[in-house]
This record gives sequence, structure tokens and C-alpha cells, in this order.
Amino acid sequence: MDITVVGLRVLREVAERGTFTAAAQALGYTQSAVSRQVAGLEQATGSRLFDRYPGGVRLTTAGRVLLRHAVTALDALAAADRELSGAQDDGGHVRLGFIPAAGAVLVARALATLGRESPRVRVTTREGTTPSLLRALRAGALDLALLSSRPPHRAPDADDPPLHAEPLLEDRLVLAVPADRFADRAGVTARELADETWIAGPAVDDEPLLGIWPGLPGRPRVHHSARDWLTKLHLVAAGAGITTVPSLLLSAIPPGVRLITPDDLPEERRRISLVRSPGPTPPATAALTRALRDQASLLAD
Repeated sequence: MDITVVGLRVLREVAERGTFTAAAQALGYTQSAVSRQVAGLEQATGSRLFDRYPGGVRLTTAGRVLLRHAVTALDALAAADRELSGAQDDGGHVRLGFIPAAGAVLVARALATLGRESPRVRVTTREGTTPSLLRALRAGALDLALLSSRPPHRAPDADDPPLHAEPLLEDRLVLAVPADRFADRAGVTARELADETWIAGPAVDDEPLLGIWPGLPGRPRVHHSARDWLTKLHLVAAGAGITTVPSLLLSAIPPGVRLITPDDLPEERRRISLVRSPGPTPPATAALTRALRDQASLLAD
């Protein structure tokens, strides 16, 4: 097969981003250049590598096979480049992805612990949605990802080989309301919530609207949109509306906000799991994993 390094890089980027357009932007190419590279790979392999659908593309079985080998080849080339340039072993590099709810407390505390116990380990992080982080894991752009799931907690995806998912923390969803709203009450009814103004994360194709209580009857009035939890919570403190928040973030709640639960709606529970590709775990990745486990254990107590 006549396959170029550029072609393999394009394959990995499209697999991670989910669209030719997003891959082109990340690589600094035109969309037509990305399309030509993918077409060249498909001609060289004699296989269709992506299925097209209205929202983007997904790897075919042949595409997943080639991607697996592409990740290995590109990582080996990167290691050779570091060795030839005389780069020093700095204790290892770990690429961690996480959902927004995990960043402010779990990730921040784990990185502080890692800095004390393994100061030579270098960690880079990326916040994202569960679908985007899964694509990055499969594309070899992340080593670890903190993902959220709802019961019955199925496997992160259906691709082969299966990803390794380790449950770290069980969490529940609560409501963040201004301190003077629903005063002296621990709960609120669905009827009352239907009349509230909501603060929610921006809607995206592959992720449900975050900030609205699931299953709430009627059409919620969303007046403010923000993905960042801290922004949403400070908007609540300012009296701009209410939002949902994982109880994991209890220690990050600013003044002027109180947490309550709906009285007549089902409890909403979440599980945060640490997900990685199968295979040996490098020492640096193992060190970060231990730090995340330790902090999750403390938060669960």
C-alpha cells in the first residue's frame, strides 16, 4: 500500500474531530485537501474508511483497523523525532480529557497531588463532551478520559478493541438556585420548576442540553447559555436563573447559591469513569491514574 505520513495524520484528525471541516481547521488545510487525502487512503487500501452521515463521518470497520496502526506508526515517528532531537526523558507525558463537571474539583485536586508525588510527570488536559473525548481516545490523541454515564452504564462505545472503563465516583444531580429562592425548603416541585428561568450549556449535536433537569415537563425557558460551570453558578448567584449541577461540585459552589432537589421527579444519578485504551499502562499514566483514584475516594467519603 502506498500510504503517506500526511495521509495517516489526516485519518487520525478526521477520526478525532468527526467531520472533514473540523479536521481541516485543526490541521490548517482546506477541506478539499482533507477529502483528497482520505480518497487517496481509500484508493491505496481498497476500502471505504468513513461512512458519511448528515452530522459528519464515522469510521468503518476498515477505517478502525487502519487507524489503530496509524496511531502506532505516528507515535513511533514522534518518539524517533524526540530521540533524534536529543529531548530529555522528563518522566513521561499524559494527555487527559475530561467532561466539564470533572475539571474544577476532581482533576484540579488530582493534578495537585501528582505535582507533589510525581513532579516530573507532565500532564496536558482537554475539556470536551463525552462523544468528542471518545473519538480522541480512539484516535490516540488522549491517553485517559474522565467520562460520565447514566444507568445502566453500558460500555463507552461499541468499537473493538473494547475500551477499559474504571468507575471512579458515583454522583447525583442537584439544582442550584439563588440563596433566597425557595427559602427554607429542601425541595421543589416539577410544577414550580416549569415556571423558572434556566441557565444551560449551549446545545450541540452529540450532547444533550446540560443545565435542565432531565424529564422536566413542558419547554423550559432558557435565558442564558454557558458551558462553563463557574459562569453558570455565578449567574445563579446573581439571580439570573437556576441550573442543574453535579453534587461533586459542592466545594466549588460560590456564595449566594444553595442546592436543592426536586420532590416529585426521579433522582438523577451519574457515574464518572476513567476510560483508556486497552494495553500496557505507562508509568506516567499509572501515576496520574492513582492520583485520580485517590481524589475520587476522598470525594466519595
